[in-house]
Amino acid sequence: MIKGKILVVEDDEGMRIFVASALKKRGYTVSEAETGEGALEKIKEEPFDLIIMDVRLPGISGIEALDKIKEIDPQAIILIMTAYGKREMALEAIKKGAYDYFSKPFQIEEMEVIINRSLEKRRLEEEIRRLRRELARDHGASGLVFAGPQMERIYEVVGRVSPTDSTVLITGESGTGKELVADLIHNQSKRRDMPFIKLNCVAIPEGLLESELFGHEKGAFTGAYARRQGKFELAHKGTLFLDEIGDMSPPTQAKILRVLQEREFERVGGGKTIKVDVRIIAATNKDLKKKVAGGAFREDLYYRLNVVNIHLPPLRERRGDIPILAAHFLELKNMRTGRKIKDFSSDALDILINYPWPGNVRELKNTVERAVILTEGNIIDSTCLFMEDRNAGEIESLSGPS
Repeated sequence: MIKGKILVVEDDEGMRIFVASALKKRGYTVSEAETGEGALEKIKEEPFDLIIMDVRLPGISGIEALDKIKEIDPQAIILIMTAYGKREMALEAIKKGAYDYFSKPFQIEEMEVIINRSLEKRRLEEEIRRLRRELARDHGASGLVFAGPQMERIYEVVGRVSPTDSTVLITGESGTGKELVADLIHNQSKRRDMPFIKLNCVAIPEGLLESELFGHEKGAFTGAYARRQGKFELAHKGTLFLDEIGDMSPPTQAKILRVLQEREFERVGGGKTIKVDVRIIAATNKDLKKKVAGGAFREDLYYRLNVVNIHLPPLRERRGDIPILAAHFLELKNMRTGRKIKDFSSDALDILINYPWPGNVRELKNTVERAVILTEGNIIDSTCLFMEDRNAGEIESLSGPS
């Protein structure tokens, strides 16, 4: 049984043959290189599970070669060989990304223990990346991507409320995925084959919002040249998603309340009462309880909307989901662009996990998409994220336990 592919980089021919022969006898597939330059050529041609490299080489040194290897394959597992008494060079190599080192002279048995530990690390990392991709695919198909218990509970609530006709209020910061949850509720409901109409209430000027919601009759106001159906009519028998409902004016709130209570309304400029069968899902990034207490939002409307409340936590409070989300967005962007980027380097993933994400999932998605476009190799490293200009102070203040 072949245990793994190893590249041995050593300019001393006797030492190189000794190490390569011992490893071949133990079931490893072994390639050899005399110089750092030769190692780089071989690594460009084929992948290796492990690289064993002397720190002192002719031409570019082992330290320089290590940097260049990491540029080609940030996930490379590298072991350093060093002469007795040169421990400081080995430690410098570890700081630059080498996994471990051993000093000459050494016993083959000692070397094999370190090799096996290194290969196990590589297998674990590959398994983690595989699971991340599978989780991203599985949850991505439903519209939600997560791994942690917070979103698992939310997913369960969505599953229970979707088949009902209950009104749902989704709360959370901008970019947390409120519209995705609304999509999922509709797609799992009995109304899934009927219209799903969305309206961002803050995107419509207040003077036009009533007409947008309820429609208008011809001549109702200047520019109303024909009768027009509003969102409530268009959503009949289906679902109406009202995003950022917390910014509605009191008069519009009163009319929304009437539709929820009576299931009827009149178009702007019209006298005919229109009956409607619509499920309402509302969302807001505001604290509606505070707005109710301050008189800015109707209490009766709040309770009509808040039959089932689903609160989405900010991304900084569920950091365990960040690798899964990043893998999901990477896979989606690869599919759309034809790129074949494999993964994120460990330092890039650390940055993604520790950044506070004030824009939440939306900001993470945009960051990954930009990195896919700008990355030249097949691994996204920290330089491809272009996050140096973001607020480092925020990262320190918000990167506590998740």
